[in-house]
Amino acid sequence: MLHEGSCHCGDIAFTVEADFTEGLDCNCSMCRRRGALLAFVPSTAFELKSGKHVGTYSFNTHKLQHHFCTTCGIAPFTEGQAPDGTATRAINLRCVPDVDLDSLKIVKWDGASH
Repeated sequence: MLHEGSCHCGDIAFTVEADFTEGLDCNCSMCRRRGALLAFVPSTAFELKSGKHVGTYSFNTHKLQHHFCTTCGIAPFTEGQAPDGTATRAINLRCVPDVDLDSLKIVKWDGASH
């Protein structure tokens, strides 16, 4: 299913092709502070439609690029690689309005220990 997502002000807009059935609730220092509920997709399933005010933050191992809107501050997606090396996107499902968050299986991930 094709979904549309964005930051709050709409300066970052994207589409993602996926059937979301679960969301990852990570307790790492980044996800905990931004309140993200994540789903991972191959980068080929993601298309950035508008990104005129994209800021990027990376820390620690610099393996992930956390993108946020420099206008409204919302962080709709992160770029990185899956363990097998495949380019991937972590979508903040809270930025995809047509996803029913209450219907998702929530998977807890102890990112603080990894």
